[in-house]
Amino acid sequence: MVVVRNVPHVSGHSISDTVNHFFQINHPNHYNGQQAVYNANKYSKLVRKRERLQNWLDYNQLKFERHPYKRPITKTGFLGLWGTRVDSVEYYKQQMKELDKRIALERQRILKDPKSIMPVAFVSFNSRWGAAVCAQTQQSRNPTLWLTNWAPEPRDVYWRNLAIPFVSLSIRKLIVSLTVFALVFFYMIPIAFVQSLANLEGLEKVAPFLRPVIELKFIKSFLQGFLPGLALKIFLYILPTVMMILSKIEGHIALSTLERRASAKYYYFMLVNVFLGSIAAGTAFEQLDSFLHQSPTQIPRTIGVSIPMKATFFITYIMVDGWAGIASEILRLKHLVIFHLKNLFLVKTERDREQAMNPGSVDFPETLPSLQLYFLLGIVYSVVTPILLPFILVFFAFAFFIYRHQVINVYNQHYESCAAFWPHVHSRIIASLLISQLLLLGLLSTKKAANSTPLLVALPILTLTFHKYCKNRFEPAFRKYPLENTKGVSISKYVSFTSMLLKEAMAKDTMEQTTEPDLNIKAYLADAYLHPIFQSFEEEELVEVRVDKSQTHIPGSSDSEVSSPSPSHYAYHYEVQPPPHYVHHYHEAEP
Repeated sequence: MVVVRNVPHVSGHSISDTVNHFFQINHPNHYNGQQAVYNANKYSKLVRKRERLQNWLDYNQLKFERHPYKRPITKTGFLGLWGTRVDSVEYYKQQMKELDKRIALERQRILKDPKSIMPVAFVSFNSRWGAAVCAQTQQSRNPTLWLTNWAPEPRDVYWRNLAIPFVSLSIRKLIVSLTVFALVFFYMIPIAFVQSLANLEGLEKVAPFLRPVIELKFIKSFLQGFLPGLALKIFLYILPTVMMILSKIEGHIALSTLERRASAKYYYFMLVNVFLGSIAAGTAFEQLDSFLHQSPTQIPRTIGVSIPMKATFFITYIMVDGWAGIASEILRLKHLVIFHLKNLFLVKTERDREQAMNPGSVDFPETLPSLQLYFLLGIVYSVVTPILLPFILVFFAFAFFIYRHQVINVYNQHYESCAAFWPHVHSRIIASLLISQLLLLGLLSTKKAANSTPLLVALPILTLTFHKYCKNRFEPAFRKYPLENTKGVSISKYVSFTSMLLKEAMAKDTMEQTTEPDLNIKAYLADAYLHPIFQSFEEEELVEVRVDKSQTHIPGSSDSEVSSPSPSHYAYHYEVQPPPHYVHHYHEAEP
């Protein structure tokens, strides 16, 4: 399945007709059909409102069954705080009756109004070879139109970003990049102050008036022991959510891509603020006088000396964040607290209780960057301060068994991304090795082993060489789908690496045709990308949407007209609150 975005507007023709005609002309032998995507934002909002009303109705009916001698009463004002007092059951029944009329009208508008179709479609092919050619090639002379890529699996689709124009995507990514950059350096201010608490002598030099308070035994032990790591954890608690929101603004159409991008942002943030920021902040306070009075060429020497001095803080951070985090993961303390809060304030029916008890999936945007940070700490301090290694090894040992148990027995994974996270994880492992090697070079240059420093220059060179080899040899397998040339066309020895990975696509197509000769791909894909919004449709409307509609050739439309028309002039307005809902319409190609 291939997703096609930024479908151009052709005057006098619908988006569905344009998509169908374009692929019949450009992919005549492999094109199977398409599923257009309908904008049903308003409809989904009404459906969610009806679900809330139904929930309140069920709650009041249960309340009346328990106390039949007393009718439940509610107020018609804001949140039921003021207004006319009315019978709750009758009131919510009347509200739902009026809302059902609006839902029926909106549903008919979605099905009948051609303007509700967005400039995006899911296109299916009768072979993997045809899908791979479409997904991995430029479709139009205008590179901003007919943007094709592999479609994420149905559970992985983030529907609200499907129709974002190409120009808007570039602007969004630029704005988000600037926001993340500003966020990283904004957080440096509170984190630098927190890290200064890890060394009381440095704090006393900067703020001598605090010395009487700091010297108190209880406060001194608390400041040195737990406050720095605990305060840092509190600062970092909301960041994964913020990074996920920024990733959604960027316009990615797959949940897995959103989580990968949020994970990358959070990792860079932790690298700069938690690791490099902790070292730099500690150095600034501990060596404040030295920085003010020494030559700039001596600053690397000062930083090299300070790296081992921060080992105590990172040991504390590993225990507070790592060990305690793993313990809370197996106990699921956060989810337990959230469940009881929902049960106390939000749960009114059994449906609410089931939703509150949903275990969810692995929180990749928070979990992966944390694991990669601990790996970085272990690599950096394995030579500098080996006393930190046992704490890291204990953490990873517990993390392996606990996360293995959680993934198998607790979490419900929402999608499958086919190991799409691994190239990013591999790149950050290589980055950790490079950082550790460069810091080791800087540290040894400050010691009496300066003569051996040039010999260590080979380490980052070898690491980069290994990374380049892995990137060229293995990464294309995660990005592209290899083809096999069985059409009798000669292959140039200069074609790209992915084009030379033969036999996979055609071999699977041939094997599938042999083992399952009666497989009906059209029927299989007809409902593959139907949005859950269809669950609220009547059966007659489902039949209307699913029915195979034969497309006629667009009269008067030349190939050039459909291939490179003017960009679309649609404007889309989306809700702020997820989840958005869209309706898909399936079209079949001409036989």
